[in-house]
Amino acid sequence: MAQKPIRTTNIPVNGLRRPRQDAVTVKQQAGQFPGVGMTLRSYKYDPRDYHKGVNAKPTVVKTSRWRRIRNSITLKRTVITLALIMLVVGGWVGGKFAYNAHKVFGGNILSVLNTTKLKGEENGRVNILLAGNSADDVGHNGAQLTDSIMIMSIDTKNNKAFLMSVPRDLYVEVDGGHEKINGAYVVGKENDFSADGYPNGGMGQLEQVIEDSFGIDINYYALINYNALKQAVDAVGGIDLTIASKDPRGLYDPNIDYSTGGPLVKLKNGRQHLNGQQALNLARARGDSYRSYGFPASDFDRTENQRKMMVALKSKVVSSGVIANPSKLSSLSDVIGGNVKTDFELNEVRRLYDLIKVIDSNQISSLSLNNANGKNLLTSYATPSGQSALIPAAGVDDFSDIQSFIIRQTSSNPIVQEGASVVVLNGTSTDGLASKQKTILKQKNVIVDKVGDAKVDLAVTSIIDQSGGKKSATSKLLTQLYGNHLTTVNPYAGIYDTDFIIVIGADQVPAPAKSTSTSGQ
Repeated sequence: MAQKPIRTTNIPVNGLRRPRQDAVTVKQQAGQFPGVGMTLRSYKYDPRDYHKGVNAKPTVVKTSRWRRIRNSITLKRTVITLALIMLVVGGWVGGKFAYNAHKVFGGNILSVLNTTKLKGEENGRVNILLAGNSADDVGHNGAQLTDSIMIMSIDTKNNKAFLMSVPRDLYVEVDGGHEKINGAYVVGKENDFSADGYPNGGMGQLEQVIEDSFGIDINYYALINYNALKQAVDAVGGIDLTIASKDPRGLYDPNIDYSTGGPLVKLKNGRQHLNGQQALNLARARGDSYRSYGFPASDFDRTENQRKMMVALKSKVVSSGVIANPSKLSSLSDVIGGNVKTDFELNEVRRLYDLIKVIDSNQISSLSLNNANGKNLLTSYATPSGQSALIPAAGVDDFSDIQSFIIRQTSSNPIVQEGASVVVLNGTSTDGLASKQKTILKQKNVIVDKVGDAKVDLAVTSIIDQSGGKKSATSKLLTQLYGNHLTTVNPYAGIYDTDFIIVIGADQVPAPAKSTSTSGQ
């Protein structure tokens, strides 16, 4: 194959190049240019030099001022600029937080840097009274009534919690009289309630009623405007909620949502993403209007939906998408500042956050008094003035069963938590033996509903287990006390509806005391 001739540059005598010879020159001088990745000097070859001689020096072309400024921006300066922007944003968010924190909690903003143990934490449980009203809605009749009341109880040792709704129509004693519990706040506010150990005003009155009726110590309170739910949900970008209505159509409340003109609630079963208005509507919906569906228990469904949304909102607030977002944190700060009143101190709020963030949402129980482990602790009641209300199933002012239920929820003792019901029958001829065993069992935190006589006498104590294996801690205790004589055969079926029936046998009859004789001198 013939070798291609090497092109040479023919330069006329006058030193000028012929047209279109520059490409050849550039190719010959390419070796003099820096390699890839090396810094190119701050000059450019001017193509206009084609008219000069081959030995002429290239003309230096100065860069523009803008280009020199742009090229001088280094990574270090970029980082500094971004840091300054973040400081400005952080300062704005921090300033808003400081203002809102002082507005709600009072005290010095720097106290948030410290943390202190909460009241009740030394006993392993912190109880918070949550109440919601529509005080911002001046056109709403009864806006001051606390139509939403919950108790949030935090097990600080086991990282668990429960939310329990208190029915707004519960008929209770308030300041020497009786009325629905949602009016207790109004009574306390109008009468300037004041008592040792309680906050002043309406929330102090409500807290006292809750403690007296339910037998639970309240450590803190928070009064929340209904509008806070809407704003908080919007601030975090909405919440995800699973609708699991027994009606295959889902949930529907045809009352008008005046912000959209549509129904108050219309949600299909399954996972739903709710914005603030949808969450607020669901929190208010009872489904008690014509053509409603998915609300068979009316107000109890409403309060259950409220508890579900509280858990969903908690999960969203502590998520990285909110904690690391200054805009969302600023919005949440505004929500708290404008809608919440509480007796928490700022450093206590920091501790509360630390406790809540480690509680998995699956470890937050949702409790209701109309379904306390399958038992309804409430019943309907007509007040002397003709109002429809709710009272304890045991009767007006008899909160013993409700208090026992709450004790089981707040105790760390597995026997107490199970709350097994027990009947003790005397299967001997020794009088008072069943009552004696009831006293012993009570000391072991076992609830004995009834005592009586057995059909036949037994030589050995028998434990009839009707719990279906669901009360394992109680079963273990009973076998330790009376021997491993468990059976599921129940000759008392239809007579006693209980978890365990203990038929005391002769083996539990105390041995007769030995007599001693002494001779006098």
